[in-house]
Amino acid sequence: MPKLTVVNREGEESTIDVEDGLTVMEAIRDNGFDELLALCGGCCSCATCHVLVDPAFVAKLPEMSEDEDDLLESSDHRAENSRLSCQIAFTDALDGLKVTIAPED
Repeated sequence: MPKLTVVNREGEESTIDVEDGLTVMEAIRDNGFDELLALCGGCCSCATCHVLVDPAFVAKLPEMSEDEDDLLESSDHRAENSRLSCQIAFTDALDGLKVTIAPED
């Protein structure tokens, strides 16, 4: 099963197994990371699932949509490797992906 490494806001790393068909947001939420709020449930309308993607994986991700880009513009913590985790479908190609939960806005 593919693995995802999640770094929480305290800097603690956890590696979790990700079931086929989940988004990164769903995998993080379903594994008890309460600090990732994901208030909209994955509808790309709130930016509370903001993560920072390990630079080694940025080019492997699908292109960012205009909606995702607009939502990330509202974050004080946006970086070049910022993404909304609800917009990243986890696939076998992303096995080993590492994300850091962004600071809360």
